[in-house]
Amino acid sequence: MAVDNVYLMQFVDETSFYNRIVLSHLLPSNLWDPLPHFLQTWLRNYLAGTLLYFISGFLWCFYIYYLKLNVYLPKDAIPTRKAMLLQIYVAMKAMPWYTLLPTVSEYMIESGWTRCYSRVGEVSWILYFVSIATYLVLVEFGIYWMHRELHDIKPLYKYLHATHHIYNKQNTLSPFAGLAFHPLDGILQAVPHVIALFIVPIHFTTHLGLLFMEAIWTANIHDCIHGNIWPVMGAGYHTIHHTTYKHNYGHYTIWMDWMFGSLRDPLLEEVDNNNKDSSKKAE
Repeated sequence: MAVDNVYLMQFVDETSFYNRIVLSHLLPSNLWDPLPHFLQTWLRNYLAGTLLYFISGFLWCFYIYYLKLNVYLPKDAIPTRKAMLLQIYVAMKAMPWYTLLPTVSEYMIESGWTRCYSRVGEVSWILYFVSIATYLVLVEFGIYWMHRELHDIKPLYKYLHATHHIYNKQNTLSPFAGLAFHPLDGILQAVPHVIALFIVPIHFTTHLGLLFMEAIWTANIHDCIHGNIWPVMGAGYHTIHHTTYKHNYGHYTIWMDWMFGSLRDPLLEEVDNNNKDSSKKAE
């Protein structure tokens, strides 16, 4: 038991270290140092998540809407400032709740309830990468079905997921829409990250990194730019999801949509649209 407690203290020491790094650079110590460890962790996650959201969103918008204007998107496909401000407003209302999830997951890890391990050197490099791959497959499967049920179960869609789907055209989607969800919706779609902790041995810091990478990934898949990198579920696929509501529920890859019959390819969509336009002109 003593050995277990010593081992679990490694997680506490690690989260305390991350808390000090973030909070000491953003706030006076008298504002955060007296707080209990759990609240310090939540405050660190909240501030780090907010910074990541704004930095990734602003940099990506600056690049695609200003530096590369008319390269990736025509000018009439760029969302209005009002649309982006609304997305930021929705995301900021939800951010305190979103960041409760990694805080709770860290508490469960510190308590020894999960299969997380503290140091990369505790396992072989092969096992490290195999566990990451297994973790991501479980997360992909979980997010796919959570997302699909948020559409298929009508009350869930009406009261939760519809908040995100008011952005349903190319000129209303932007990187800032990536976290513009009802708080419970955003939490539900991130829950597979936590469930996987109880199934797959995963390195603690790697888990935190993957969870926070969600902010960057969701910004990327809402920019409406089709990267066409197989089998990545890029923005081209996700834009179709926002226009049809019944395709491309996947998160990182297209595999789950392919396996469960909900895949719609952006290139085929473009061909279909061109054929429709040609038919209308012929009439």
